[in-house]
Amino acid sequence: MLISSKIYNGINGEAKIPGDKSISHRSIIIPSISNGVSEISNILKSEDVLHTMGAFKLMGVKIEELKDKIIIYGQGLNSLRQPSKEIYLGNSGTSARLLIGLLSSQNFTSNLSGDISLSSRPMGRIIDPLNLVGAKIDSKDKKLPICIYGQKLKPINYTVPVPSAQVKSGLILAALNTEGVSKLIEKDVTRNHTEIMLESFGADIDIKEENKYKHISIIGKKELIAKNIHVPSDLSSSAFFIVACLINKNSNLVLKNININPSRDGILRALKKMKANIHITNQRLLNNEVVADLNIKSSKLEGVELDKEMAKLMIDEYPILSIAACFAETPSIFRGLKELKIKESNRLELIYLNLLRCGVSCEVKNDDLYIYPNKEYTTKDSKIITKFDHRIAMAFSVMGTRLNENLEILESECINTSFPNFFKSFNSVGGKLIE
Repeated sequence: MLISSKIYNGINGEAKIPGDKSISHRSIIIPSISNGVSEISNILKSEDVLHTMGAFKLMGVKIEELKDKIIIYGQGLNSLRQPSKEIYLGNSGTSARLLIGLLSSQNFTSNLSGDISLSSRPMGRIIDPLNLVGAKIDSKDKKLPICIYGQKLKPINYTVPVPSAQVKSGLILAALNTEGVSKLIEKDVTRNHTEIMLESFGADIDIKEENKYKHISIIGKKELIAKNIHVPSDLSSSAFFIVACLINKNSNLVLKNININPSRDGILRALKKMKANIHITNQRLLNNEVVADLNIKSSKLEGVELDKEMAKLMIDEYPILSIAACFAETPSIFRGLKELKIKESNRLELIYLNLLRCGVSCEVKNDDLYIYPNKEYTTKDSKIITKFDHRIAMAFSVMGTRLNENLEILESECINTSFPNFFKSFNSVGGKLIE
């Protein structure tokens, strides 16, 4: 459990933000099926990413872990071996969906399992399209645990029906080891880290836009060539520091080497709409990812109405954006948050219930969240229910910086799934978290 206390001197200095979680997962997966040695720096060593790393070690990939780097010795698309035991993925939905795709076209059987939370999350959205091309996957209600009988697949021709980078990436990974041309159509913008990294590793992948839809073609069976990767810092993890700085007086914060990939920068766009004082400098490309430094200052925020299209760019950031909305001058409406209900928890429900505990007037109508801010809040219950959801825990740690009563963040150990040093980093710039 963490105790989050009110701060008086602002959030100031330069915070150390860990490597991007999405890119860190892919920085293990793609080098592991490439030819040659890849050196990965600034990788996020969170529980989720370590589960991905453990999976590939079980499948025979040589991975050396150094203090600030990992070295992966890849031996090609078909070099993976049948794991000697079940692959346990903890709470990592990214690991699960990407591995389901990758392992479906291998030549061995594998079993995937996860914790209670991951085992309740839907996997049908990746299993169903794989079944259409000949995959054999056994599961109960299309949830973990599952058994994957890897075999030769037919080329994939599929329109992704939901905005999910995990589903898209899982299908791309299946297509890499499938003879012929696979084609995916993506109607909604999602994170494109898989495509960017595969292009740099020499995959035969073509991406173009037609009629406002993204068309991805992959010619399978082309071997990938190893590359070194420097993982940029995570924008989603940065968001907690950004909002803490914005809502607290006398704050001035610098964040460096932040990934601002345009397929996932919705949190910056939303905060700009709220009149946040955020300056983006030193923009550049790093491993073909857009990276920049951010300077944030205390701001007088305005409420905002965001449509469901915005949710596709920043679904993971709504917990912390909701905290920002609590300290705006006017109400906010966030529409189209259906996907929040099937994340690590029902995040929409937890945001609503915990805001009420903090004394915030808010309501949920269908998939829309309404927040009516006040100048001061009287806490109704100081215990924050997280249901082991890391983003809920960190978001309400930030909420505690503005409340007169300490907040108790229950099950706060869940933060280790994405930001193991959150406690230390947050306190280093003025936060008051007590373990």
